[in-house]
Amino acid sequence: MDTLSYLGIKTEYEDQEKVELSLQLDERHLQPYGVMHGGISAILIETACSIGANCALGSTTHFVVGVDLTVSHLTPATTGKLTVTATPDRVGRSLQVWQATVVNEDGKKIAVGRCTLTVAQKTIN
Repeated sequence: MDTLSYLGIKTEYEDQEKVELSLQLDERHLQPYGVMHGGISAILIETACSIGANCALGSTTHFVVGVDLTVSHLTPATTGKLTVTATPDRVGRSLQVWQATVVNEDGKKIAVGRCTLTVAQKTIN
């Protein structure tokens, strides 16, 4: 099972200009203190940015991977559905920068982040 399936992350929309993912919080996502683990925000942000960057790349011989991730946690989350929306700041030939916002069901910002991604060539094994 892959990470996204295990965590219950669903793709709601994806193209080269915007990606939306959703997650229904449950006990898998919480710290022992009852609030969402910050790593969940990081996974949501980097995943949304990576999906968008690969859509923007549109290549069968290359792919995009994150090389830098910055996340600011704004408000704790404990229950409910979260949505992350990622959009590009810059789409270049070898480097892309995307930003993302995680919100709860009320539209309140839970976290914001920025991901820098580089283009890599696929290798045949």
